[in-house]
Amino acid sequence: MINNQHIKDAKQRMDKSVETFRSEIAKVRTGKATTALLDGIKVDYYGTPSPLNQVGNVTVLDAHTISITPWDKSMVQAIDKAILASDLGLNPVSDGTNIKIPIPILTEERRKELVKLVKKFGEEAKVALRNVRRDANDHLKKMEKGKELTEDQLKEAEKETQRLTDEHITKIDEIIKHKEKEIMEV
Repeated sequence: MINNQHIKDAKQRMDKSVETFRSEIAKVRTGKATTALLDGIKVDYYGTPSPLNQVGNVTVLDAHTISITPWDKSMVQAIDKAILASDLGLNPVSDGTNIKIPIPILTEERRKELVKLVKKFGEEAKVALRNVRRDANDHLKKMEKGKELTEDQLKEAEKETQRLTDEHITKIDEIIKHKEKEIMEV
């Protein structure tokens, strides 16, 4: 049936929205060291903004320390500057060849702010899912008007689209709950 392709397309777009949300909140600080914290940082590498993980080796030393070993030792200052310029509130410590980034313990107030931020990202992701649902349903209705689908097929396809939407919203809620637990953990 023709509408199966549209439902598959909607599912792929919804999956992509969930993955985008997942990668977005991976950057939210939890008080534990993770290399994902630095994913958004770009370093000026000989005039070209490059992701941090492409100019050095980024590793987690322990629960509260990230280490960066630049492949080119002359990049230490540029990496230092890029981390300080980011809005992560991190203070890198450099010994001339390596950079260590201590991850400060989060205050209760900051944890609550981060949970709000995660929930805001979650709402945005849910809006994206609903937009995909609306686009799919609009397309299905056009197909029905064009006599490509019967009314029963349209209802069935809309039901399937709604089921997909509910399934993906549940995934987002689970991710939010997990991240909230991670952030509030001391």
